[in-house]
Amino acid sequence: MRILLTGATGYIAQRLLPLLLNRGHEIICCVRDKARFDSEKYRSTHLSVLEVDFLKTETLQNIPVEIDAAYYLIHSMSTSTGDFEKMEEISAINFKNCIQQTKARQVIYLSGIVNEEILSKHLTIRRNVERILGSGSYSLTTLRAGIIIGSGSASFEIIRDLVEKLPVMIAPRWLVTKSQPIAVRNVIEFISGVLLNETTFNKSYDIGGPDILTYKQMLLRFAKVRGMIRNIARELTKHSNQDSSSTVLRGYI
Repeated sequence: MRILLTGATGYIAQRLLPLLLNRGHEIICCVRDKARFDSEKYRSTHLSVLEVDFLKTETLQNIPVEIDAAYYLIHSMSTSTGDFEKMEEISAINFKNCIQQTKARQVIYLSGIVNEEILSKHLTIRRNVERILGSGSYSLTTLRAGIIIGSGSASFEIIRDLVEKLPVMIAPRWLVTKSQPIAVRNVIEFISGVLLNETTFNKSYDIGGPDILTYKQMLLRFAKVRGMIRNIARELTKHSNQDSSSTVLRGYI
């Protein structure tokens, strides 16, 4: 199969790429800057790299028509400047319009869990991107994850920094927010497993590990694994979790 992989220098894509190559797929990587992508590391004849910026339509002309599926792993929020919401919207629209001109049957999008009525700006943007991608002529498969556990994950690195640097923490409100963390290896299993699986076309899935934990519980569990004693100064009123309307797939940490 011929697969288009966007966000190829990102956290998830860097773990997904070797697996796809090992399975014999031809991978076309889209990056903003070729200099940041080490193609020599993979030494594969089934790998090609395109310099593409989905905020600039003039850079999209080299994307081939002959592709079977595409991964949307682009997050403009990783940039330090600009209107994140507008950038995400423009990127998603340009991607959708571009992929509609190809023979791709499926787009796979990794989003965040959006099972509450009032969402953060970050999750609101993710939901809007999903809406845009879902309006294309191809089939969309959306995987929604909460905290991804693994070295390099932004959320996990925050947890690690807090535990390693703060013996005593004053509990902000978000420490009692519940989440269903998932190991990065399971994210890769899910995101590769839905590839051109027609039973997943035009469906969304919440993916998570077996445990529902508060951020406080995650901090204390990580501290225990690291052999550290950590104290959280006060407890706030716990918030209830609403059930998700989408299918839930569980992995293991």
